[in-house]
Amino acid sequence: MAHKKGVGSSKNGRESHSKRLGVKLFGGQYAKAGNIIVRQRGNKHFPGKNVAQGKDDTLYALVSGFVQFKRGYKNRSTISVIEAEA
Repeated sequence: MAHKKGVGSSKNGRESHSKRLGVKLFGGQYAKAGNIIVRQRGNKHFPGKNVAQGKDDTLYALVSGFVQFKRGYKNRSTISVIEAEA
C-alpha cells in the first residue's frame, strides 16, 4: 500500500536547506579583518583575543592575522587572532 497520495506534491517537500555550518578558517591560516572563522549554533567555540561573536553565534576576526585555537577555561575551545608583525 502507498503511504502517500499519488498527486499531492503540495503536502511534500518540507526539507530545509543545509546551513553550511562549521569551521571556515583553521589554526595557522591567515584571516583578514572581518573574515568569518566559524559558523555555529550555540557556543561550540568561544571568542578570544581579536575575535567577536555575531548574533547568530558566528565568530569573526576583528583584525588581520593568524587564527589560533586553544583550550582554555573549563576545557573550552577558544579562538583568537594573533596580529602579524609588519
